[in-house]
Amino acid sequence: MVQEQDQQAVETVEARPGESCADALSRGLSKKRFKQVVAARCGETTLDLTTTVPDGCAVLTPVYASSPQGLEIIRHSAAHVMAQAVKTLFPEARVTIGPAIENGFYYDFDFERPFTPEDLEAIEERMRAIVARDEPFTRREVSKAEAVALFNEMGETYKAEIMDDLGGERFTLYGQGDFMDLCRGPHVPSTRFVAAFKLLSVAGAYWRGDENNRMLQRIYGTAFADAKALAAHLAHIEEAKRRDHRKLGPQLDLFSFHEEGGAGMVYWHPKGALVRTILEDFVTREMLRRGYGIVRTPQLLKRELWETSGHYANYRENMYFTQIDETAYGVKPMNCVAHMLIYNSSLKSYRDLPVRYFELGVVHRHEKSGVLHGLLRVRQFTQDDAHIICRPDQLLDEIKGVMTWIQDLMGLFGFECAMEISTRPEKSIGSDEDWERATAALMDAMAEMGLPYAINEGDGAFYGPKIDVKLRDCLGRMWQCSTIQVDFTLPERFDLVYIGQDGEKHRPVMVHRAIMGSVERFIGILVEQFAGAFPTWLAPVQARVLTVTDDQKAFAETALAALQDSGVRAEADLRNEKLGYKVREAQVAKVPYILVVGDKEVEAGGVSVRLRGEDRGFKTLAEVAEMIREDCREPFKRGGMRYSFGS
Repeated sequence: MVQEQDQQAVETVEARPGESCADALSRGLSKKRFKQVVAARCGETTLDLTTTVPDGCAVLTPVYASSPQGLEIIRHSAAHVMAQAVKTLFPEARVTIGPAIENGFYYDFDFERPFTPEDLEAIEERMRAIVARDEPFTRREVSKAEAVALFNEMGETYKAEIMDDLGGERFTLYGQGDFMDLCRGPHVPSTRFVAAFKLLSVAGAYWRGDENNRMLQRIYGTAFADAKALAAHLAHIEEAKRRDHRKLGPQLDLFSFHEEGGAGMVYWHPKGALVRTILEDFVTREMLRRGYGIVRTPQLLKRELWETSGHYANYRENMYFTQIDETAYGVKPMNCVAHMLIYNSSLKSYRDLPVRYFELGVVHRHEKSGVLHGLLRVRQFTQDDAHIICRPDQLLDEIKGVMTWIQDLMGLFGFECAMEISTRPEKSIGSDEDWERATAALMDAMAEMGLPYAINEGDGAFYGPKIDVKLRDCLGRMWQCSTIQVDFTLPERFDLVYIGQDGEKHRPVMVHRAIMGSVERFIGILVEQFAGAFPTWLAPVQARVLTVTDDQKAFAETALAALQDSGVRAEADLRNEKLGYKVREAQVAKVPYILVVGDKEVEAGGVSVRLRGEDRGFKTLAEVAEMIREDCREPFKRGGMRYSFGS
């Protein structure tokens, strides 16, 4: 499909002055091809098919429905159809904006009561009727005064405000049937092109994203070029729901959230805390093996330090502050300032560098309530944070070393990654020269490792550029976790020095880096990646012993103790319940190894093993323990790392 779209994208058709884009493309394409066209492109300008070919335009490129640009046009048109349906059913609702977004569209409405699921069904039904009527999209250009008068007469007061913000004296209006909207376009030729759609949900949204403004209702939907693509996407959504960590976390007794205790704060239950401990233990051992020193630093630092670092001027809206004995303190949103204080506690020689400080540091950031999302966006979280302070001549190797560690970790979990280099933001500190040196170092390291990357203009940290590593999960979603940031500025502000070979003081450079990033986010991603069925080495319970009847209870207790003594994280279900019921419960709990004990197993001195639902037959307890240990070691062998804990 992608290859076909690429071929379609390079097709061009000769255009003649005075004819419509539709006429030109229908003349140059087969009937089958033309039926798939939703718009035309002349150079970088996208045009409605009804538009007359502009002067000076010699060739047109068809925009196909299944292409990314075609889907965006379909989805934007679907938003207009949805608004038309809402206005028909609920005339008192006022419309605001309705853009296409990734994988769908939305429209915000000002309506006196919440839309219900029944309302969404009615809106969908009315949309289907509009699609069936095959109403053409029409475009006209009017003066601002005419547009304002028209929308005020319609009671659509939000449109005048939008035009004021956009500026200008001429605006385009699009209509289909009896509905008219302010829009730049382009749109599909008629409503029949938005037949493959589905409304998904309703959420609150402040007008212009400002919590001081009126709360609107945002109806989300999705649309595709055909019913088959829509069905595949809806199946994808259902699979994402099945894997949602916010559902699986409580179901598997991993964690919970409690609004009465504070939004965006995670409460880890014993099994979830155990998963964290296993993961953090592994990362800590790897850090030690890779030459890092473990440190621990306070949660509160004086405000003066945050002023020196630039966080107070550039980041304080994300921080929490408090007062102790008339002295202002900031709760740390990151660990770099504290690590620099440790560095400055003694004078370093050039032979001492690089110095690598690692901390599983708890940090707090003031996130707005509307963006909190399970483990993926919280207010308190733990970073596997480290800061490498090195000589400038060591910088390239240090960046490459961090990137290798990132590749090792992502490979362990089977994640594919994409890299971005984010450059200097508008709100930043430091000299142009230092930013150029830092950015060049990141690019050089990526080039030497042969790693592709995209440029993300203006999205660096305020103190330096960065590499952001985005992992792709099994559903194709991208998550930003790992980061490498190069910083020449904070070493200057905190007067970090080392004594060089010449006996003089020199300025080091600092690399800020996180591998998992937020431990909470990383675990949330892992829950969804594995649908709660963690790999055996990470599973909080690796094996569950099940009895067939009470007669096997004594042997099961002996087997449990033996497995636990051998390092297996095991538990037993000795209830007087049917075996099938206990097996299903163990499967729902995502326990990798189910060990069944009946009379035959007791007599033979072992257990019957089921691994993820697959029958592995009879095993002695020693064989089971070794089987589990080997299962744990296997992913580490593939990554060239060692499994050396939990057994």
